Amino acid sequence: MFSKVALIFSCLFLWTSSAWAQQDTMPRTKTLKDVRVRHKETTTKIDSKSIQQVEQISGKELLKAACCNLSESFETTPSIDVSFTDAVSGYKQIQLLGLASANTLITRENIPDNRGLAAITGLSLTPGTWISSMQLSKGTGSVVNGFESLAGQLNVEWKKPFDNNRFYFNAYQNSQGRSELNAIWAKKVTNKISTNLLAHYKNQWAKMDQNKDGFTDQPLGDQWVLSNRWIIFLQRDWEVQVGAKFSKIDNWGGQLNYEKGEDQSNRMHWGYLSNLQRQDYWMKIGKVFAATPWKSIGIQMSYVLHNEKNSFGLTAYSANQKSNYVNFIYQTKFKTTNQVVRMGMSWQQDKINETFYQAFQRNEKVLGVFSEATLVFSNAWSLVAGMRLDHHTNYGFFTTPRLHVRYAPNPSNTFRFSLGKALRTASLLSEQKAYMASNRSWILHNDAQTSINPYGLSPEVAWNTGLNWNKKMEWDYRPAALSIECYRSTFTQQVVVDIEQYNEVHLYNLQGQSSATALQVQLDYELAHHLDLRLAYKYYDVRIDYQSGAKQKPFIPSNRMFVNVAYQTRNKIKLDATWNWVGSKRVPIAYQSAAYLSPAFAQVAFQISKEYQKKYEWYLGVENALNYMQTSAIILPQSPFDPGFDAALIWGPLMGRSVYAGFRLQIK
Repeated sequence: MFSKVALIFSCLFLWTSSAWAQQDTMPRTKTLKDVRVRHKETTTKIDSKSIQQVEQISGKELLKAACCNLSESFETTPSIDVSFTDAVSGYKQIQLLGLASANTLITRENIPDNRGLAAITGLSLTPGTWISSMQLSKGTGSVVNGFESLAGQLNVEWKKPFDNNRFYFNAYQNSQGRSELNAIWAKKVTNKISTNLLAHYKNQWAKMDQNKDGFTDQPLGDQWVLSNRWIIFLQRDWEVQVGAKFSKIDNWGGQLNYEKGEDQSNRMHWGYLSNLQRQDYWMKIGKVFAATPWKSIGIQMSYVLHNEKNSFGLTAYSANQKSNYVNFIYQTKFKTTNQVVRMGMSWQQDKINETFYQAFQRNEKVLGVFSEATLVFSNAWSLVAGMRLDHHTNYGFFTTPRLHVRYAPNPSNTFRFSLGKALRTASLLSEQKAYMASNRSWILHNDAQTSINPYGLSPEVAWNTGLNWNKKMEWDYRPAALSIECYRSTFTQQVVVDIEQYNEVHLYNLQGQSSATALQVQLDYELAHHLDLRLAYKYYDVRIDYQSGAKQKPFIPSNRMFVNVAYQTRNKIKLDATWNWVGSKRVPIAYQSAAYLSPAFAQVAFQISKEYQKKYEWYLGVENALNYMQTSAIILPQSPFDPGFDAALIWGPLMGRSVYAGFRLQIK
């Protein structure tokens, strides 16, 4: 009896289970809502798989502020500091790891760009609207790109002819009398040929004197930059890129009553004049073998013609430069694709003539060979080791070793170590042009041993060591990224620019020690959906042995703090706010004033933008919202021809609050 009952219940159970299973497979009359998987691409990120520490800065990051040119493109990027060079020319310089921009190799799509005479002025010749992305690597970079980079490399990628936008237009206006127009037109001629034309125009038409010192805060004048390039895909996987860029700057400033072209020999009004013309030509030829994609050949070539004339009151400076660059790169593997080697040969020539009280001429020719191996041992361990051997017409043979090691014990933690050497010739006059905006006496100290070298001084040689840790994590189910890094640059040879003595600029070879230590901690966190927070703290210790003793390098703050908040609403309204706190800086001796520490200050910037149909966009913003300025930026502004006049002791903002507005148009 029990067995029959058990059999009946078993049959009922199987029938019920079968019925439920059949019901689950049948279509339901009520459907669920769509399930959407959301992934937001960050505007700035560090690739955890990259052996070198490379910070990827996208074009969307640049749109968070009014980045009118390259020197103004880092307002929301804490890694790079930006400051004015002096109180009359309007130029800005960048600093990386506590070192001036000349110690950073700036490349345009991996071709050296702002070198020599353009170490400072060249930053303003790359419009921000032309930039599609940037890659920032700290410490000594790859030997493939040369022997000069000490603080790091900033590679700038321009918008390509085959990008989505067929036409791009941007108009900008601020409350301080600055107007800008930018346009990019792209054309796909055939399936294998594309070209684009890029145009930029800037005009400063209003005299501004917000700090009431009798001098224009920004020079008047205009700037033109035009560029055209072609990308051609040939048969058998060959690719050719050809481009040219033409730049012109015509600026004048100084005292408010100064008129352009006015004779200053009568010492009525102090004026500033600058005329710059520059031509850049480049070509890239490359081939990737389809059957063996690890094998490639590349040739990079460029030619630069740079001319400029400047006058700071009664002080005149003129210079011209002709540069040639060729770099041949061959890549292949050892045994597997985890063992890749790049090797090649480079040629670089810089012929520079300068006139500043006397004539300075140099014709540097450098022929070098290099080899670089990338070895991936496992998911955790990998390294890049490279070596260069170069011959310089003045310095003879020298080597450049570099090493990068990556260790990732798990996907959330990445440790990197770097060690490398760099050498460069300091373009003393163009890099220190700011001190021409003063009545200081320039004193050049050289000796018989270095008399054949440029300026009769030794080259700058330094070692850089870096260690960093990147950690990816989640807080409350939202992504966060923590980065801690420390770099130390130690100079074995350096050209010291000494302004520690009143009314004098001394230039001499380092006799003693010189080092720069940089520590940075950065946290990126998504507070809420479409609400991003970026926090950063930086510490600098930059010391040099001057003739008067070891001192902290002037105008370098020991402490900096940074906060950026970005929010985007559902209807494409973007809000960005940045707070940048700068600690005290040491200011050298000046007229009737001993050396002192500048006050700490903070700057705040806001921007709001609205996008329509991915085609139109307007933006409105405020820079230096707190209206903080260095009011006594110029020493003796009422007596600019007296010995104590100095417009180069700059530690703070020179421009007050600025409201700006702009419009962007994109046609695909």
